[in-house]
Amino acid sequence: MKTDYYEYSIPELVGILGSRFRDYRMRSNMTQQDVARRAGVTVNTVHRFENGLVPNMSISTFLLLLKAIGCIEGLDGLMPELPESLYLIKDNGKKVQRIRHANKK
Repeated sequence: MKTDYYEYSIPELVGILGSRFRDYRMRSNMTQQDVARRAGVTVNTVHRFENGLVPNMSISTFLLLLKAIGCIEGLDGLMPELPESLYLIKDNGKKVQRIRHANKK
């Protein structure tokens, strides 16, 4: 059964990621101190993340933690690179840089 992540609040999602992170860290045979040292964060940051005690976390800190345990490749699963879309190519062959909606009058 597929999990409906839309049903969770952001702090709950961060808690889920923290719990999963702990499993990955332990399978990498690393202590919280090892991870903290490699990521350049405090042990308290790692501990609070793993135990769901962080209401939010910066994406930069999360990426540092992923790199520290050797799981940065997981980004491809999180947001895989998309193929080119013909929908985003203008008539002149240039790629659309932003989406603009028609003004309603």
